[in-house]
Amino acid sequence: MNVFGIGLPEMIVILVLALLVFGPKKLPEIGSSLGKAIRGFQDATKEFESELKEGAKPSESANVVSAATKSAEPAAEKASEA
Repeated sequence: MNVFGIGLPEMIVILVLALLVFGPKKLPEIGSSLGKAIRGFQDATKEFESELKEGAKPSESANVVSAATKSAEPAAEKASEA
């Protein structure tokens, strides 16, 4: 098992040190908070990713702009005739 370049022996040492520093009552609370923070970061990353993909697609705004230009052309012709 190799998570973030940390093997099993290193993880055991880190858990034992955390247990000694924070105590058995606070450790589950800290783990829960850490898990929620990581989950929030993942959600924000997914949302950001979807917004980037949405922005990269040809959107309806391009169609609206082209329609607006087409409707502005007759108005410009009328103005130049007058």
